[in-house]
Amino acid sequence: MTTIAAIAVAPEDDRWADVASRAPQLAATVARYLDQIALSLRASSVAAAEMALRDLATYLVTETRVRRLRGLRREHIEGYKAWLSRREVAPGKTISSRTVRHRLGMLRVFIERTIEWGWDDAPKTCPILQVDLPLVDDPLPRFLDDAASAALMRAAAEADPLERLVVEMLARTGMRSGELCALEANSVVLIGASHWLKVPVGKLRNDRYLPLHPVLVGLLDTWREGHPDEEWLITGNDSRPLNRHQVGRIVGRVARAAGIGHVHPHQLRHTLATQAINRGMSLEAIAALLGHRSLRMTLVYARIADRKVADEYFSVTEQVEALYTAEAPVLPASAEGEAMRRLRLEMERRLLGNGYCTRPLELDCAFESVCETCVHFSTGLEFQPVLLRQRDHAAERSQTKLVTVYDRLLDRLGTGAEPESGYAGYPSN
Repeated sequence: MTTIAAIAVAPEDDRWADVASRAPQLAATVARYLDQIALSLRASSVAAAEMALRDLATYLVTETRVRRLRGLRREHIEGYKAWLSRREVAPGKTISSRTVRHRLGMLRVFIERTIEWGWDDAPKTCPILQVDLPLVDDPLPRFLDDAASAALMRAAAEADPLERLVVEMLARTGMRSGELCALEANSVVLIGASHWLKVPVGKLRNDRYLPLHPVLVGLLDTWREGHPDEEWLITGNDSRPLNRHQVGRIVGRVARAAGIGHVHPHQLRHTLATQAINRGMSLEAIAALLGHRSLRMTLVYARIADRKVADEYFSVTEQVEALYTAEAPVLPASAEGEAMRRLRLEMERRLLGNGYCTRPLELDCAFESVCETCVHFSTGLEFQPVLLRQRDHAAERSQTKLVTVYDRLLDRLGTGAEPESGYAGYPSN
């Protein structure tokens, strides 16, 4: 196993050599951590963590006096964030917010794990907070619309056998390019009367079976006839397994021939998922097809094309168009809509006998029976007869406080009406 100690003395990597000589305890802590995560993570994940830790260690030994992880404080993280955001990955181009978020996230996990594991060199608390991770855009997956997808498939049909096979396999199965490159010669199996493709363990550490379209079965049979003894299902012209870069170039050439511009292999995966959801395939089935571990990963395609939303939208617009074109514009009761119905019922519920309650729905009502004294009570001239009768009724029962309330309401309406019972003289505003 390659550890940080071995990397540190490599002559082609001066940054780790400098860290190991100036901060040996920090280098040892990082080496121990990388050895631990190498037992459970992929080599690419370990390499990404090593790069993030190397950046932090380089900053600490060159810009601060920190030589051990337990000496890391909040001010060091604040300085590192500024240092990282200023780094140039190309002339005039700084590191992206997404990369900064990824690096800080890996560092946060590193520090939290050392604390959880009780290492001597661990700081007391993690100085990297969630708020330190920059917010990044969450764009929808890029996919080909039906016209572009059809053009691509027509161009693939005119391409050479390898290019057609690669494009058709990606477009009809939704595989990742890495999964396509890893297909072994015995990946196609017959279950009952149907052909299935066994996709090997991939990005999410799960393998799966995919149903093979008859077109793909024919293309694969033809390809294997010309390459019967090869270990991999699809190989390049040099009889070696394809790699992701070759796949990308193949898809790009076919897309240019189709006249649809640049297309990335992963866009074909997004295209298949979008086509499937547009045509009524369930999210559970799409998740199984794409090899998603959870429906949360699949729900992103529901953001692209929700047929239920589209159907309801066009149903409503038809009714609205009928309103615009009718001689006597009248919408049917069914056009009221759920939100309008709730609003109507709410207004009806809050209509009082002598006015309206304007209390916001979020507030509790503090006056269960004396609405007229509430600041949210509102009345108008249409309620004047009711208010007069209520005032007279209160006067007949010597309820002087209520009489005062009703007199003030009547004065607010600008009426000088006298009570029918002849009761008068109560104070008013």
